[in-house]
Amino acid sequence: MKIEKVALIGLGLIASSIFWAVKRTGRDIAVVGTARSSQTRETARKIGLCDTVVDTAVDAVADADLVILCVPVGAMAAVAKDIGPFLKTGTIVSDVGSTKRSVLDAVGPHLPEGVHFIPGHPLAGTEHSGPESGFAELFDNRWCILTPNENDEAAIAALADFWRSLGANVDVMDPDHHDLVLAVTSHVPHLIAYTMVGVADDLHRVTDSEVINYSAAGFRDFTRIAASDPTMWRDVFMANKEASLEILGRFTEELFALQRAIRTGDGDHLHDYFTRTRAIRRSIIEAGQDTDAPNFGRGKT
Repeated sequence: MKIEKVALIGLGLIASSIFWAVKRTGRDIAVVGTARSSQTRETARKIGLCDTVVDTAVDAVADADLVILCVPVGAMAAVAKDIGPFLKTGTIVSDVGSTKRSVLDAVGPHLPEGVHFIPGHPLAGTEHSGPESGFAELFDNRWCILTPNENDEAAIAALADFWRSLGANVDVMDPDHHDLVLAVTSHVPHLIAYTMVGVADDLHRVTDSEVINYSAAGFRDFTRIAASDPTMWRDVFMANKEASLEILGRFTEELFALQRAIRTGDGDHLHDYFTRTRAIRRSIIEAGQDTDAPNFGRGKT
């Protein structure tokens, strides 16, 4: 299967980075984009984002070989319902949502027979959002997980090749397992970061200026992700409720154990725990998943 036209529905960080990464490949691929907000569409046109920016999702998907839903997971069902009747046979429909079971359940019923639905999740991002936040290098050496609900090897291979051309590594995973893994590696850490910012705000003995002026690197680095899009994260937790609650329960148990060690002066337990978790952290760094891809000139190829 050959991908010659890509439609991007939603024009935030991920969609804009997809466009710049496609242009970097030099492949003869036309990219059409759209967004619900007229202001976003106008910004996209102004900065040259997408080869063509159209006003509706229906216009964007006309004759597209690949359609990527780059909207919050809570909005995907409505978009799929709108575009379903206008998709040509053989089109690959994918997404970039952070949960996969909910996307399969929400989008799949609205797609006609003959369309290949292969949910996807590029594990890449920054705390920035909007059409001006994207850059071509975002996916370099990052993983993109595909969670197909069918066994169309040609379509899966074509989508995997597309993501690899953007610099990503590709893996195929069961959707429910994906949601559990991401609850550990992304969803719950974001929730904890939001919570820590809330704690700092609620602790009235520490004034706002002190939090801002004396933020050590640990606080700044740890809570950076709390600047992420609140609509997206609301939808993520509503969609991945069971896995998130399971991991939160396990986290709470670990936290209680550490709390007990601190209260009882059990330094050996603390040292052993920190030593073990530091080793895990180092393995993450060695795997190349430590930091966000650098922004080498936003909006440029």
